[in-house]
Amino acid sequence: MSEPDPEEIRSQLVEAFDGADYPVSNPMEFLPALPNGPATTFESGDFSMSIMELQNASDGGDSDRYPYHGPEEVADDIVDGLQDAGELPS
Repeated sequence: MSEPDPEEIRSQLVEAFDGADYPVSNPMEFLPALPNGPATTFESGDFSMSIMELQNASDGGDSDRYPYHGPEEVADDIVDGLQDAGELPS
């Protein structure tokens, strides 16, 4: 088994969310920016999750986090949430 690299996932997230029209005030506003829409997948080592799975696992739908003003902010919240949930190493 190959351990996932949180920084690799973060980089993929920043790249995927870079095209969003900021500020973003809800998760649905990100979908047009994603290369494969809701089927967009992020992978590192043995880790693989679609954007919808990431959102659920990281509690990314938490409305208290919005609005987002840039892709780095979104990526940090998702990676932190995945680490808190035990999906990615800290």
